[in-house]
Amino acid sequence: MGALLKRIAVTSAVALALGGVVSLASLDDTGSVALAPQALPPAPPSDVDPELAAAAAEAPKDQQVPQQVATAALPPAPTKAPLSVDPVERRHVSVGRGDTLMQVLMDGGVPADNAQNAVSALSAVYDVRRMKAGQGITVLFDHSEGDKFIGLEFQPAAERAVSVAFNGSRYQARQIDKPLEKKLVAARGRITSSLSEAASAAGVPYPVLDAFIKRYAYDVDFQRDLQPGDTFEILFERYYTPEGEAARDGDIQFASLTLSGKEKAIYRYQAAGGTADYYNALGESIRRAILRTPIDGARVTSGYGMRMHPVLGYSKMHKGKDFGAPVGTPIYAAGDGVVEQAGPFSSYGNYVRLRHGNQMETAYGHMSRIAKGLRAGMRVAQGEVIGYVGATGRATGPHLHFEVLRGNQQINPDSKEAKIEAGRKLDGKDMRQFQTIVAQDQEAFRDMQEGTTMVAAKLGAGHVVQAAVKRH
Repeated sequence: MGALLKRIAVTSAVALALGGVVSLASLDDTGSVALAPQALPPAPPSDVDPELAAAAAEAPKDQQVPQQVATAALPPAPTKAPLSVDPVERRHVSVGRGDTLMQVLMDGGVPADNAQNAVSALSAVYDVRRMKAGQGITVLFDHSEGDKFIGLEFQPAAERAVSVAFNGSRYQARQIDKPLEKKLVAARGRITSSLSEAASAAGVPYPVLDAFIKRYAYDVDFQRDLQPGDTFEILFERYYTPEGEAARDGDIQFASLTLSGKEKAIYRYQAAGGTADYYNALGESIRRAILRTPIDGARVTSGYGMRMHPVLGYSKMHKGKDFGAPVGTPIYAAGDGVVEQAGPFSSYGNYVRLRHGNQMETAYGHMSRIAKGLRAGMRVAQGEVIGYVGATGRATGPHLHFEVLRGNQQINPDSKEAKIEAGRKLDGKDMRQFQTIVAQDQEAFRDMQEGTTMVAAKLGAGHVVQAAVKRH
């Protein structure tokens, strides 16, 4: 044991003589002491204790530290290889309200002439006027060529990417469309206070709800006919990117609206040689000659009949239907027809009158302005914007005065006389194919609802269910 201690002391002396510090030691398998692998640089010779140096010299040869260890310098630190740097810098900018793409690029450091050339190239695949505020854009510069602008890229929609790149002589634009997968989405809701609130709780996006309202506007007055407890069902398309991101919503395939216990179901079908339209379960087109509500989101402020005139101050026959709405709210043509009159007219202010079939006409008064380019003799389609709500003429506030005329005489827009069927009725092969579609839609909606009972319990009454359904 004494010999071991002496060996440790000698070894320590050697380390101190070399200017080192024994920070960590352990016994190896032979009982020798192993120093920690760290070796410190030797101290200056003037700091070495002569007695310790002599003890080191007297130690057995197998315990002496080789001379070269004491005198050799530490190896130089390894030289790190230079990091590779991407010469392309990507600057992220965004479009502000009222900004032009040209200005956004210049603010991002792009020279004016390069920005102009890139915007010109982009116009071949994308209309820059459609770019919305908040749109993010990545601008690319090549530092290997002196901060040269080499292109840009952005994604205007989930299913589309657009880029502009410099090919050595000019800028070229391209558009990449991602393949989309169509699925069907089922939604069901119960109305407690409003249709919009119930639809939002059921996960129905606004564009789908807007299409739903337009489909039923032929024979449903959404201001008067809806009651608490009424229900709706909608089966509509939704498109997804390969990454599973919802890109956009498509057409309504099936819808049902139950009013006071009476169900009104509609189905989308494209007849041979025609365009897609909506039919009831009997194959009858839901189109009518006249829309009952030629304006969205408005409230009925005055119906057809005798009333106290708000301006004249005495009882007078009101020969139309008034819809209160903010100034600028779009007004739609209640049916296909020809413009008979478009311009200022008596106490109606800005006024439009349309001629439809079967001696039917519709008139629209008090507009703030008439749709651009609308003039007498033009043909318009049902649902086309013909003007905007205002308070011109004899009016106390912004609203649409709507009239339905037959044989040049105003009639009640809510009467049966104003509800003349104008759509076709399916028959033959079309009817058989349509019945197959009806069965498919009903089964798809039922399967999606029944197959998600547990999910619905977790999400509450308003929920959206997604499932792929093959549609022939």
